[in-house]
Amino acid sequence: MDRIKHHFERIITIPDSDWAFFTDNLEMKEYAKKETLLKSGETENYFSFVEKGAIRYFIPKKEDDITFGFRCEDEFSSAYDSFLTQKPSIYSLQAMEDCVLWSISYNNLQRIYRQTSVGNLIGRIIAEQTLVLKWDRELSFLNQTAEERYLDIFDKRPELLKRVPLKYLASYIGVTPQALSRIRKRIS
Repeated sequence: MDRIKHHFERIITIPDSDWAFFTDNLEMKEYAKKETLLKSGETENYFSFVEKGAIRYFIPKKEDDITFGFRCEDEFSSAYDSFLTQKPSIYSLQAMEDCVLWSISYNNLQRIYRQTSVGNLIGRIIAEQTLVLKWDRELSFLNQTAEERYLDIFDKRPELLKRVPLKYLASYIGVTPQALSRIRKRIS
């Protein structure tokens, strides 16, 4: 839990009473590699902090899933739109490695928003950060080539190159695994 507190305290100082109330509402969840955290069609009931591991966000398809996101250590993970609306998700979340998450339920987070002095501020900041990530991703598809998107991974998320199978990286940048192989050869 120290990692979560450190993450939050880069943003805001949290009174001890608020921190105690928050941590009383967290639960540790562990997932094995390849285990599904949330299936398409289920409603997301947890917002989580990744202490260990890596998570893949994808739309399941009959042939090839469409991977559109990853979350790793010290990042928040959730099917956030489903969590906020409490409606079924159209995508799935899967552990790419063994994972340890600190999770808070939707109802408990609403209580934190109501009963702490900094809950709403932290929630707003996390929502803003999530929105910026989403916009960066969308704009990359409008303004960059697949090669440029791949090179961006080197700059912004180099850990993914070691942790994510190439077929998921290819899907993430919007190309086939064969096209990604050609991109990798060109830039070598």
